[in-house]
Amino acid sequence: MPDRPLSNGCGIKLDKHLEDIQNTALSELESAATVDEINTLAVRYLGRKGLVTQYLRNISKLPAEERPAAGQNANQVKKSLEAAVEAAKARVESAGEAADTEGIDVTLPGRPAPRGSLHPITRISRRICDVFVRMGFDIAEGPEVESDYYNFEALNIPKYHPARDMQDTFYVSENIVLRTHTSPIQVRIMEQHAPPIRIVAPGKVYRCDSDLTHTPMFHQVEGLLVDEIVSFGDLKGVLTEFVHQVFDTETSLRFRPSFFPFTEPSAEVDILCVMCRGKGCKVCSNTGWLEVLGCGMVHPAVFENVGYDTTKYAGFAFGMGVERIAMLKYGINDIRLFFESDERFLRQF
Repeated sequence: MPDRPLSNGCGIKLDKHLEDIQNTALSELESAATVDEINTLAVRYLGRKGLVTQYLRNISKLPAEERPAAGQNANQVKKSLEAAVEAAKARVESAGEAADTEGIDVTLPGRPAPRGSLHPITRISRRICDVFVRMGFDIAEGPEVESDYYNFEALNIPKYHPARDMQDTFYVSENIVLRTHTSPIQVRIMEQHAPPIRIVAPGKVYRCDSDLTHTPMFHQVEGLLVDEIVSFGDLKGVLTEFVHQVFDTETSLRFRPSFFPFTEPSAEVDILCVMCRGKGCKVCSNTGWLEVLGCGMVHPAVFENVGYDTTKYAGFAFGMGVERIAMLKYGINDIRLFFESDERFLRQF
């Protein structure tokens, strides 16, 4: 702003009062050190009750011939002060940014971001799969929403078979279900490929069950091996190696006769209690043993459903709950901890 009085463009100078308002405002804005101070000055001079605003309101009291020039001069002063306010704010903010960078060592490393870790279910599932991959198995996947045929009938569980009651199934419709096991993947793979086959099928499964050791959604890993010469001894050898790899070589295991519609003969595998080492405790109900998985030789009816020659091929299958293995591996007594997203629990892994 020039120090001399302004003209309204017609050679009419500012009156003394308006000139004093302008000069005082410019001086105070120039010396203001903070944005708050500048905002206070803006209100003092340009606000609803500010000095320039009051001057504009009093123009109506002037003689009629003086009003146009007075109004033009007042508006010119108002615009110049508004520009001065914005310039003062820019000056203060620029100085603040410069001050913020003083004393900063740009070579210092940044603040580290917190890092997450693998969920225990993911960790154990990958561990299980890695063991079988090293033994020559491939990973296979399939849909979680399955047809009744693949989930039951192709696995030798026809409609009204009593074994269906063991599954506690979620039905989407009469013929569509949420898979109760990952065994349908085995059927799909056998339909698409001729033997030999070696696969493990990890994934989520669903059953209507919920308590300390069961949840409506949980994880399984199932395995299948089919070839021309396969025996129950091969199955025992593979599962013994698996138990020793996941737990330790001191962990004994035993095979108990059992029943599954899709295997014959069938067995359940127990391991020596990882808590008491066979001495008997609350975890193993004082038996010294813990059940970890089911297995058996593939039933001929399953081979017939996928078009395999039962006189030429044989195979074995097995399945285990990942949560069960994780609970035994880490000493966890409540399966619901895996799904509550409690950071205090998850940080332990």
